[in-house]
Amino acid sequence: MSTGSKIENFKQLKYDLTRFMMIYKFALEEMETKIEILKQEFQMLHDYSPIEHTKSRLKSPESIMNKVIRKNCGISFDNIKSSIKDIAGLRITCSFISDIYQVSEMLQKQDDLKVLGVKDYIKNPKPNGYQSLHLLVEVPVFLSDCQEHVCVEVQIRTIAMDFWASLEHKIFYKYSQSVPEHLTRELKHAADKAYELDLQMERLHREINEIKDAQADDTDEELKQIILNNQQFNLPANFIKLLGE
Repeated sequence: MSTGSKIENFKQLKYDLTRFMMIYKFALEEMETKIEILKQEFQMLHDYSPIEHTKSRLKSPESIMNKVIRKNCGISFDNIKSSIKDIAGLRITCSFISDIYQVSEMLQKQDDLKVLGVKDYIKNPKPNGYQSLHLLVEVPVFLSDCQEHVCVEVQIRTIAMDFWASLEHKIFYKYSQSVPEHLTRELKHAADKAYELDLQMERLHREINEIKDAQADDTDEELKQIILNNQQFNLPANFIKLLGE
């Protein structure tokens, strides 16, 4: 093969890889927009959002290739797309366990998202104590010449679950040996404690809300105002009169 042909082949490979990674990037941005809309909706209408924050990550070509080798799924882009489902990942951190299922339900109800799979590691934790709710969703991405359907892995967890998972990852990062049994027990015990804290905080949250609802006493002025993005709008008097009629 001539040098010119090699350069052209390399350029084509670079183009194909860039396009492949690009559609996953766009799918993540689409999901982040959806989450941000849900977050603002709840904040504006209920003065509370079940979503604390989100974090997205895109696997590097090197990480993808390492997984291709481990799974022995073939190097073509079609094989990679069908075999590796976590190239694009989105983590949603919620305040309470009930928020996790609420956010999951809202996402699953969106018509343009196709749910490919659900794994509930909250009701069925992993042996090491890991807890989270995993969704595999297919996101439509509209390009200039076509529409792509892209898989995104969504992990939804509480702050306590995220705290445990993040530190567990740091503790065992690049540790390839089997974990000693006493450390496995301690790790599981720590996960159980985090779950107990989640349950306790959820109970406190529920009781405080019940007290707030019982003591609710909105003034006439508050009822006549709408606040959107810290901008205050007063309801027109004629509009209120019309509604009253």
